[in-house]
Amino acid sequence: MREGVRLSEEQRLDWLRLIRSSNVGPRTFRDLVNYYGGVRAALAALPGLARRGGAAGPARICSVEEAEAELKAARARRINFVALGEPEYPPWLQMIDDPPPLLATRGQLAILTRPLVAIVGSRNASATGAKFAERLAHGLGDAGYGIVSGLARGIDAAAHRGSLKSGTIAVLAGGHDRIYPPEHENLLENILDDGAVVSEMPLAW
Repeated sequence: MREGVRLSEEQRLDWLRLIRSSNVGPRTFRDLVNYYGGVRAALAALPGLARRGGAAGPARICSVEEAEAELKAARARRINFVALGEPEYPPWLQMIDDPPPLLATRGQLAILTRPLVAIVGSRNASATGAKFAERLAHGLGDAGYGIVSGLARGIDAAAHRGSLKSGTIAVLAGGHDRIYPPEHENLLENILDDGAVVSEMPLAW
């Protein structure tokens, strides 16, 4: 996909179907699309690939109905699927070896393309460590950086709290419907005002 090009809704559905199919991760997604020349062609090739690979049964290919249901559920929660190469996709994430083809995002998408700094650390952080992380995040936020962390207990939560007003991004380990730890749901809601929450996983994962 050329950078800055937006998917049509039909294409976004195909991308979601392919990445949600069995044994298709970011690297396989890229390899299939490059080999077959597109996502629709890659989807069509999946059953034959499973047979040639010696699979005992048919490959589980995400159906149109399953993908449409996930997209509908996402829209109801104000979650957008941003595809690799679209303008809102984080440029630094795009540069790693195997970037997620689709990011499920909630909140202020503009922060994804700002200069970003990740702050992560111990879940069982000392009070001094958490206070330092919060101050560091606050200072970096004031300097124009978005702060990225994992919504975990300890240092992650402190980094998010320190950058709520300047903008912070929470990267979820699971899907948007499975917030962990659950006591950080209020923190997540506060993040959405000026920041974003992202996940590459299905909503209920």
